[in-house]
Amino acid sequence: MRLMVKKIVPFIILIAAITALLSFTNKWQQTPAFRTIVVDAGHGGYDVGARGLFSTEADVSLAIALKLGKALEEEFPECKIVYTRKDNNLPGNLNDLNKANHLRAEMANEAKGDLFISIHCNSAGVRAGGWNATRTVGYRSVKRTTGSGSKKKTRTVKVPIRKTEYVKNRVHGTETFIWAADRSGIKSGYINLDEQTSDTTGEFANDSAIVMPDMNSPEARIRSQLYEKKYFTKSLMLASFVEEEFVKTGRLSRGVKQRNDKGIWVLQATGMPSILVETGFITNEEEEVLINSEPGQQAIVLSIVNALKRYRDALTKS
Repeated sequence: MRLMVKKIVPFIILIAAITALLSFTNKWQQTPAFRTIVVDAGHGGYDVGARGLFSTEADVSLAIALKLGKALEEEFPECKIVYTRKDNNLPGNLNDLNKANHLRAEMANEAKGDLFISIHCNSAGVRAGGWNATRTVGYRSVKRTTGSGSKKKTRTVKVPIRKTEYVKNRVHGTETFIWAADRSGIKSGYINLDEQTSDTTGEFANDSAIVMPDMNSPEARIRSQLYEKKYFTKSLMLASFVEEEFVKTGRLSRGVKQRNDKGIWVLQATGMPSILVETGFITNEEEEVLINSEPGQQAIVLSIVNALKRYRDALTKS
């Protein structure tokens, strides 16, 4: 009997160990690459953004953002989708643009977002559609007389021949922006070092009642910069996927670009991987029609969703 017990006990321990290992493995495999996605429709309220011939950036961005959010809810039912605005007003119904932009970042960070996707439209040129421009097409000789009497002189001068023509605004294509890597340490201030459950979450602390880690300590600075590098890498990955998906639908991609100015302040104030998608040039006559159309907006949404699926798969495999 004792011999049998001695043989059974190791077997039971082995089974228990395997079960625990499988349970841990399954739990690890089931951990999603992202749990919360923040969808930001650019501009809003009195801030209409860029103007096209018949539409504004604020309206187009909102329409695409709402469609994107709905598509994400269907494609990733396990994820929470947070919107910075769902109507024509600025976030929080604010009347101050700077405060509204700060609120966008606060909403994303308080939601502990894993991704921040801001939707915008681009602009270029003097005027939407096109403009009249005058250019020199040649020169003609003209005789001019100066002085009088014995001092009278005649000379030949060349006078430019000018022509006014309509210049069509031809700049078009998509661009996706991320916060520039050369501004190391700026985004770090918005990263929550107390968050241990995921390396893609962050919390913006603007409340004196919240006790934050001492950012002056070398350890805190190093750790926050490590997090920032991870966010940059993931932002770049997602942005690249988005542009690649746009190309698949026949769009011209102007590439992934880094910026570090106040024009994309919200990207550096979000403690998570963040991208800003310029869905097209609203100042281009044909592209304005495209980004306002139902098929055009659905194609944009599908491109971003497909990019997110690739992003999820890449993180899951790594």
